[in-house]
Amino acid sequence: MNAGNDTLARLAAVIESRRGASPDASYVARLFSKGTDAILKKIGEEATETVMAAKDGDRARIVGEVADLWFHSMVALAAFGLRPADVLAELERREGLSGLEEFALRKVRERERGETNQEDVRR
Repeated sequence: MNAGNDTLARLAAVIESRRGASPDASYVARLFSKGTDAILKKIGEEATETVMAAKDGDRARIVGEVADLWFHSMVALAAFGLRPADVLAELERREGLSGLEEFALRKVRERERGETNQEDVRR
């Protein structure tokens, strides 16, 4: 495991440890107490701020905003019982595929899921 993976794993552990803390004492606990919609709203805000920083070309701000975006995305992962390792495994699975190949594979999977869902509806 490389240093980046270690950093993400440590941060995930901190996020998980704060889940049950007092919302008055922990920002993460406050996010969890407000529920999934509040967490997802923060991701949207941070994504927008990342785009604005990139449009301005401010490299330091881009890094800061992406860090915020990643952090809030990790809170969302924890809310759904997922970990950074799950995302890293997906990225590794995609490694070596072109973006166009990956997009085409996703479309096939979506169609297959749709057909499966339609069969369930017919039953």
